[in-house]
Amino acid sequence: MCLDCLPTRLSRRNMMKFAGLSLAAASMPITASASESKHAAPNEEKPADAHKAEAAPAISPEEALARLKEGNARFVNDADACAANLASRREELVAGQHPWAIILTCSDSRVTPELVFGGVTLGELFVIRNAGNVLDTSALGTIEYGAEHLHAPLIVVMGHKKCGAVAAACDVVQKGTQLEGSIGKMVQPILPVALHTLFKSPDFVAETVANNAISGAHRIPDESHIVSHLVESGKVKIVSAVYDIESGKVDFLEGA
Repeated sequence: MCLDCLPTRLSRRNMMKFAGLSLAAASMPITASASESKHAAPNEEKPADAHKAEAAPAISPEEALARLKEGNARFVNDADACAANLASRREELVAGQHPWAIILTCSDSRVTPELVFGGVTLGELFVIRNAGNVLDTSALGTIEYGAEHLHAPLIVVMGHKKCGAVAAACDVVQKGTQLEGSIGKMVQPILPVALHTLFKSPDFVAETVANNAISGAHRIPDESHIVSHLVESGKVKIVSAVYDIESGKVDFLEGA
């Protein structure tokens, strides 16, 4: 059922185990490669074409989006998955990573992109997660790295139904709720979206979830000249989406 798999089926518990391995691998290789570490050295002078060290992606933005849609359809129709040959795949990725999609989504434990998009394996998705899929400095910098240095052709900003961070922001706007600790600061970027959405839908939270994903997708090229240039040249596509935690379906919104 996944893109590259063995015939043996696994239990849901093992599915989550492999999802965890994939999530860890998606974040570690930024500093794992010696050639990439050279690019990241703060005091080292970089050649003008340093970002071209990695090979260009083998697929177009449209093909990457089609892969995600097809994978999600498999996940919805048959949530049982199979395991890729991870030992062999790890060896293949030692020399470098070439993910074909960047996913900014929520940290919610029910939202696991590697499973949601059909059981993709190590090295395929470059994933950024935080509560409320907020486009902060860390997320934007990670997206820039994935798009410019790793040449991933597709960026997806994906919210999900029943998002606690978005619901908290809606409570602040609608009820004047005071959030304690750093949670209040965390949801601040969502507040303008919630305020704009107030009184415009009978389902305030669900509509804000969708608008928050759309807003994040719009802000990426607005706030990053690196990504904007790649979008204008046709090398990168940005789309927004909402994941339904009950049905498992991903609805692609603007850009798709």
